[in-house]
Amino acid sequence: MKCAIGRVDGLEATPLPAVFADHDCRNNRLAWLGIGADGFLDAARVAIERHGADRVALVVGTSTASIGATEEAYRHLDAGRFPAHLRNPLLHTPHSLGLFLEAALRTRGPCLTVATACSSSAKIFAKAERLIRLGLADAAILAGVDTLCGSVLFGFNSLELISPEACRPFDAARRGISVGEAAGFALLEREGAASAPRLLGYGESSDAYHMSTPHPQGLGARMALVDALARAGLAPGDVDYINLHGTATVKNDAVEAALVADVFPPGTRASSTKGWTGHTLGAAGILETVVTLLAMERDLVPGMLNSTTPDPLCGPQLAFANETRAIRVALSNSFGFGGNNCTLVFGNPRTH
Repeated sequence: MKCAIGRVDGLEATPLPAVFADHDCRNNRLAWLGIGADGFLDAARVAIERHGADRVALVVGTSTASIGATEEAYRHLDAGRFPAHLRNPLLHTPHSLGLFLEAALRTRGPCLTVATACSSSAKIFAKAERLIRLGLADAAILAGVDTLCGSVLFGFNSLELISPEACRPFDAARRGISVGEAAGFALLEREGAASAPRLLGYGESSDAYHMSTPHPQGLGARMALVDALARAGLAPGDVDYINLHGTATVKNDAVEAALVADVFPPGTRASSTKGWTGHTLGAAGILETVVTLLAMERDLVPGMLNSTTPDPLCGPQLAFANETRAIRVALSNSFGFGGNNCTLVFGNPRTH
């Protein structure tokens, strides 16, 4: 198997602090690295102190969790059982990320894991909004973390979705995805700082058309998009920028390009940033949310790295090169296997 991957260096040589030794695995190491970036850990602890540990929810999105640790345990079976040093039940569970972060942050509110493939860490924004709106929490710490493992690499390869070179979203000669890994964090509060971007709405759908192929007319993606705009009280013409799911597979990009061309006016700008990051699976939603918010902050529509020749199905909305443009309202699309779709709507604090 020949493919381009994005791998975070140094995780193998950087164990978790000794107090978290029972949670030590590659996925949780990446989570610990991510939560310490840009002062987020300090901000999270301040929020927990302000609201109270039992009023802060922890909502995590991941598709692989610590499956790499489970793969290792299977490779070392002893008389049909995991060897004693690899038998840790805190790791061999889809909830390992949430359990680790709950221990690290000492939150006591709802702790939920969302695992809907590549839409996982987009859907956590919707889940957190509902928890806050229903009075079950006053704030939510959101985490999306996925690391590379054999199941992912060999699984995508078996589906013939892996590109042998760096991916090229919406390019006429695209050949598939490049797999990456990432950790992203966000803090969602009922009343945030005036300078903070606003979550204006979200839309979700589950069309269940096929386990690994999007609906040919983009039914599920359209439902999520329409739902998001309706919840935000916006029309397509109000949207300045869309961060597309844009995996660089033949079918996904064709369906999404057709949907954007059909729904949005020519002046709306849209791009996929997976050429820069690779497809980070369960972490893609929150990673691309961060990219979208940075684009709003910097008045920059990011272009599509590696993509040079637009597929004929692409409408005038797609931006292949970086563009300077004020962004008041932005969307972020995340579509997962099994028809699990989510669109998020954000407002620029300078205009909302």
